Amino acid sequence: MGTITTRDGTQIYYKDWGKGQPVVFSHGWPLSADAWEDQMLFLGERGFRCIGHDRRGHGRSSQPWDGNEMNTYADDLAELVAALDLQDAIHVGHSTGGGEVARYIGRHGTKRVAKAVLISAVPPLMLKTAANPGGLPIEAFDQLRTAVQKRSRAILQGFKRAVLRGEPRGIQSFARIARFVLAARDDCRTQSGI
Repeated sequence: MGTITTRDGTQIYYKDWGKGQPVVFSHGWPLSADAWEDQMLFLGERGFRCIGHDRRGHGRSSQPWDGNEMNTYADDLAELVAALDLQDAIHVGHSTGGGEVARYIGRHGTKRVAKAVLISAVPPLMLKTAANPGGLPIEAFDQLRTAVQKRSRAILQGFKRAVLRGEPRGIQSFARIARFVLAARDDCRTQSGI
């Protein structure tokens, strides 16, 4: 376990277990690297080096005001990969982590990447725009954000209970909500130039 400090001074916490070909795990919102512990233990015992990081704004990493969008998440991942000198890495991302992996490859290439596994990854664009006429109107995201802000504690506690009980419907429902909120936030920031 350790940390790296990114160019903007953000500390990124990570776990680094085992030896062998690296498998890099990128978690979904609002989780942390702890979400991958079972997989990391399983693969670490079978000859893989497993790295799980807490994305900025999550878990034990810094909680900066700025940089909470896919490009910075991808750049943070690139800095972690470079700092640990990972080569031939298998990247596994779930939900927001899947978007992070996809953006990492898009921005930084495949020189250090052997494979990518995207699990229920967030799409690059869900907002209805001229370029994406099949998307959802901004009002749908505004309503969802308002509901999440009003009930964020209850929603997160419900998610925690669903995960602890292993309730697939609860987990799937929360994952859908989280994907909408994050995609809407990223889309709004992109369109407004934030």
